Amino acid sequence: MRRFAILASLALAGVVGAGLGAAGLAAPARDWTRTAVPTKAGTYVFGNPAAKAKLVEYLSYTCSHCAHFTEEAWPALKRDYLARGTASIEVRHALRDPIDMAAALLARCDGPARFLDHSEAIFAAQRDLLAKGQQFMAANGERVRKLPEVQIASEFAHGSGLVALMRSRGMPQAKINACLANKGQLTVLAAMADEAWKVRKVPGTPAFLINGALAPDTNDWAALKPKLDAAAK
Repeated sequence: MRRFAILASLALAGVVGAGLGAAGLAAPARDWTRTAVPTKAGTYVFGNPAAKAKLVEYLSYTCSHCAHFTEEAWPALKRDYLARGTASIEVRHALRDPIDMAAALLARCDGPARFLDHSEAIFAAQRDLLAKGQQFMAANGERVRKLPEVQIASEFAHGSGLVALMRSRGMPQAKINACLANKGQLTVLAAMADEAWKVRKVPGTPAFLINGALAPDTNDWAALKPKLDAAAK
């Protein structure tokens, strides 16, 4: 009987202790960078869906300003805004050329979970990818122009070094081939480009919306940050 009473007391203490721990210690802050969902339009939204500041970025993988913005701003965006839940960001592709299309297909190949990592890797390798892509175009442009769009993306993915980059990141060749041949994704990305250039009429890339309104003159972090801070208050 006494043993049962001791065990019961210990169990009760454990329950009470757990309750006190939960009440007395702050729960670990949620890392909202791990929250990534696709929209009906096929874009990806990262961060707290209830964040006060909702940022949209229009980007192109062959845009040098986009590469600079990614290098300069993304670490701070993820650390100080997304992770803390004060802002979310939606990425929309404003495609400009076949290398851009191929890069977008491959960046999205693993879905939203690995998109940001793939995207940053592509931007980090942009200079080399563009140099190889231009050489490939000079040697193969006439032949490639006659191919169906889905094959053009594949040709430039191989010729620019994009395939080699994604292989180095652990993406199997069979998956790469499937993503580059995905006509559904080609349609989604083409619709995004139309929305960017024809409907929204963005002035260039990168371009940003904050809470649905175009933020003018914000193609770098120094210009964008104060506007994002104001929206997040």
